Amino acid sequence: MKHTAGNYEAFSRPRPVEHAADTRAWIVGAGLAGLSAAVFLVRDAGVPGENVTILEKSDIAGGALDGFDVPEKGFVIRGGRELEDHMECLWDMMRSVPSLEIEGASVLDEFYWLNKDDPNYSLRRATVKQGQDAGHEGRFDLPKAAQKDLLRIFLASREEMEGKRIDEVMGKEFLASPFWMYWRTMFAFEEWHSALEFKLYVHRFVHHIGGLPDFSALKFTKYNQYESFVLPLISYLRHHGVVFQNLTEVTDVDFAHRAGTIRATVVHTVHDGVEETIELGEHDHVLMTIGSLVDNSDEGDHHTAARLNTDPAPAWEFWKRLAKKDPSFGRPEVFCSSIEKTKWESATVTTLDERIPAYIEKICQRDPFSGRVVTGGIVTAEDSPWLMSWTVNRQPHFKKQPKDQIVVWVYGLFVDTPGDYVTKPMSECTGEEITQEWLYQMGVPADEIPELAAEGARCVPVMMPYVTTFFMPRHAGDRPLVVPDGAKNFAFLGQFAETGRDTIFTTEYSVRTGMEAVYQLLDVERGVPETWGSTYDVRSLLDATTRMRDGKKLDIPGPEMLRKRIMKRLDEGEIGELLEEYGLI
Repeated sequence: MKHTAGNYEAFSRPRPVEHAADTRAWIVGAGLAGLSAAVFLVRDAGVPGENVTILEKSDIAGGALDGFDVPEKGFVIRGGRELEDHMECLWDMMRSVPSLEIEGASVLDEFYWLNKDDPNYSLRRATVKQGQDAGHEGRFDLPKAAQKDLLRIFLASREEMEGKRIDEVMGKEFLASPFWMYWRTMFAFEEWHSALEFKLYVHRFVHHIGGLPDFSALKFTKYNQYESFVLPLISYLRHHGVVFQNLTEVTDVDFAHRAGTIRATVVHTVHDGVEETIELGEHDHVLMTIGSLVDNSDEGDHHTAARLNTDPAPAWEFWKRLAKKDPSFGRPEVFCSSIEKTKWESATVTTLDERIPAYIEKICQRDPFSGRVVTGGIVTAEDSPWLMSWTVNRQPHFKKQPKDQIVVWVYGLFVDTPGDYVTKPMSECTGEEITQEWLYQMGVPADEIPELAAEGARCVPVMMPYVTTFFMPRHAGDRPLVVPDGAKNFAFLGQFAETGRDTIFTTEYSVRTGMEAVYQLLDVERGVPETWGSTYDVRSLLDATTRMRDGKKLDIPGPEMLRKRIMKRLDEGEIGELLEEYGLI
């Protein structure tokens, strides 16, 4: 497998791999990583679709890319996905998946046209004092010490950041800045999370630093992620004959170690309550999703709080069994052993009263019923004790959603802190109480809140014990390679497999693991698109520097005569032109 960039590899079509017709593949998990692996097996490796089986524990595909209408409860979206133009593997896949909305178009075509016609940006990123503008006006307000912290972590090696928390490498001035508020609420970082992951994020998205305050860097789907992405993928795979076997939990896999190689030999499953085994033949492969951010999630309802489920989690127990069989299979306990540090809660509010959308419109300054961009990303109530954020995407967010309803996604980073209006932690609140706190943070008069929360909305809270597990401080080897050294017929997929420069908690990461697994195991002759290289582009770095300094020009030190000589030399060359173009001199 090789990583490549440019149109030569991007537009090429690989020939079927050796033994493609005889290859059988078993994919563990029907989340985005598993679905992606199936696409690349069929499209690029030339494996017949009927030879590919996806084994899924639940009765529905999609994993964390969900969007449901739960009977007696309401619409539920556990989380949203922030997309951008340089998710190279994702868009490589979606160019081949037919749109379910536009005849003759791909999902990529549909997405591209939508975001061309209706570009995303926020008119109010943060509020204080019950819905008033926070007044940052797009500034980061990073003191010099905070700028130095960012530069130091950017230039540090990966090894220097391993095992460290963000608050161990970033000072108090940085953690008190609007930059950190924008960053942590957008990506769900806590101060105790991994300094290494924070560093990788800065490198990966350095070209979008300027878009943090208004979300102009982001793009979104027309509907929820399940209807916009998962359903077209399922349709594509079924059309090609791929087999979906739901209600099948993979409990273990046997391996044979011989002369420095490792082969998977038997897959153990429980299907409809019956234990079964799958014997792997000469040309059989198993691609396993390990870990899960939504394992043991629990839904409450408008009158019931979601509970924190600390029972053994199937996806994590599966990885733990695998990890005992070889040290190269990773260390799952690093990620899943601190639920109090990895949990948070989201809630889906569906409005039933026309008075609530008026308050939404007052803050986002757009008509939420227009069918176009509404909030343009999350709005953070930055003085909220829960550090509450909420967003309204294009409506309707569900195809079956009534025209007079708005679906809102709400989440809190500090779920164990009492609220302002509801004086109890978010983790103990019913959907109605979460709605009360959200209405309060939007500026709804206190005397209207009880009635509107009780009768004017329906809210489904969801507690997720493992939702930020991948942000826990880690070392090399804690995550296994997508294809471990010596592996002959198996690979690891998803957010807990190691790919290199890309960043977890993104759709791109899941798709990349699926692509790398197939290309490496089956020796697909085409290159895998490299992670976007803005961190190596001096133009992106200069632009990010300007934005992080809020447009302030560089101070050239030294006596006046020396400064003039330096400026004269800069004016005579391309370096000076670049510095001037990006507003640094």
